[in-house]
Amino acid sequence: MASDYLPVGILILLATALAFLIVLISILFGPKRHAQKTKRVQPYESGMQAIGPGQRRLPVRFYLVAVLFILFDIEIIFFYPWAVALRALGPGGFLAMLSFMTILVVGFVWVWKKGALEWESMDK
Repeated sequence: MASDYLPVGILILLATALAFLIVLISILFGPKRHAQKTKRVQPYESGMQAIGPGQRRLPVRFYLVAVLFILFDIEIIFFYPWAVALRALGPGGFLAMLSFMTILVVGFVWVWKKGALEWESMDK
């Protein structure tokens, strides 16, 4: 029975080794702290002199909307296999999906009431 888990153990070991290898390579070949002020690391765009910093700070609300979109989008993906297998699932499958949809709608209404989907307030 333990031999059934051998491929999983090897996969975990390889993934851990690869993670350490990637970090080691980035430490060895990545930019050093003292190179931050050189022209080499400045943003280059069409041969023009850069105006201002190369990176802008974005409000957290943009990230909030993106995360909420991904969250609700992934939950909607669960509707397709349920709709395909609705007859095979019977009433139990219907009730389970109804409870899932209820939780989804309650979460969506809560996010809507909190104002997380309001774009007008981001201009302030």
